[in-house]
Amino acid sequence: MTEITICKSNGNYKGFSCLGHAGFAEDGEDIICSAISILTINTLNSIEAFAGDEMIITAEEDSADLQMYFVDTPSKEAVLFMKALELGLTSIADQYGKRFVKVLIQEV
Repeated sequence: MTEITICKSNGNYKGFSCLGHAGFAEDGEDIICSAISILTINTLNSIEAFAGDEMIITAEEDSADLQMYFVDTPSKEAVLFMKALELGLTSIADQYGKRFVKVLIQEV
């Protein structure tokens, strides 16, 4: 299962973590892992390219662990990208079920 935690403080995005393989199919064939990867990496790339917010990012390919935290309060553009990420991830969880992906919103 892939577990995604979106961190907020008083409703403001602080970052997210994504851990684990969905287990929907074999490695290289897992459409859920692919969709999650596309959404998360595109969000990071979009924030960097279009919003310019400073982020701390760590990634471990073997364990499928990705973490991102904003250094400062995110810009309105970065907030929009994070809202889109949250929508996309919760849509995947709703469509494929909690057996493969779990999205948590954590107040920090």
